[in-house]
Amino acid sequence: MTFTVPDLPYAYDALDPYMSSETLEFHHDKHHQAYADKGNDMIKGTGLEEASIEEIMVSSFKTPEQHGLFNQVGQFYNHVHFWNWMKPNGGGTKMDGKLEAKIKEDLGGYDGFKEQFCAQGAAQFGSGWVWLAMDDATGKLEVINSPNGENPIVYGRTPLLGCDVWEHAYYIDYRNARPKYLDAFVDNLINWDYVAELFEKGPLSKNGKIAA
Repeated sequence: MTFTVPDLPYAYDALDPYMSSETLEFHHDKHHQAYADKGNDMIKGTGLEEASIEEIMVSSFKTPEQHGLFNQVGQFYNHVHFWNWMKPNGGGTKMDGKLEAKIKEDLGGYDGFKEQFCAQGAAQFGSGWVWLAMDDATGKLEVINSPNGENPIVYGRTPLLGCDVWEHAYYIDYRNARPKYLDAFVDNLINWDYVAELFEKGPLSKNGKIAA
């Protein structure tokens, strides 16, 4: 497959004041594009050219000599969804009823989710991500973090929501105040409609995206 960076689903300044146009221009146009370019170069000759992006990630993650490819493809995948996990006037408790009920059942409701999500994101040492994920085996929702470009898929889970806690995601706007960035993300940026869409689709391993 060919990795192509999608256009942002909103204007560069649409997420102000919580995420600036300068951040989006650097993050989307430079960082995400670099993952795509390097991924397109590194996948050549691997035998994975016709696989789905999810299959490429799982295979390259499990193969030590392909970890360089995984880093690029994982980050490419994470960012494709990251732009859609945000929207203007998002965040807060404005979520689908079924998703809200499941978050209440598994995480103690919105407040429990926010507490865990922000704590896990702040606790991630160095670069990485924080996730709301669905366990593919049990269907239970959980909050986890991961280093670098790793994501829930390589741990047998389906990502429903992810927040990038690499410094390039927030340093322009928040300097080193990662907790402040996470609070702003949860309260003002989350696109709960997109999270609900992924939730309704169910586990990736059971909908044909990757092998069970």
